[in-house]
Amino acid sequence: MTFGKAGEAALSQWMAENARVCWIEHGEPWTMESEFISRLDLPLNLDQNRHNPFHSRLKELRSQARQRARELAVSA
Repeated sequence: MTFGKAGEAALSQWMAENARVCWIEHGEPWTMESEFISRLDLPLNLDQNRHNPFHSRLKELRSQARQRARELAVSA
């Protein structure tokens, strides 16, 4: 699924202004994932994150968005 050229550009701009990324080097990063998810507020991460109050709402919103995207015509 895609947002089309204009939508992808708008998303990229939003991400440049709002998204933050950080990392650490670790030989087995998968061993730390569960701990981070349980300790940090990561509302957009649904995996292992049912304890987040936003989890069920986000899951429903994503489901609705997928359905709507399937109904839209593909744009360039």
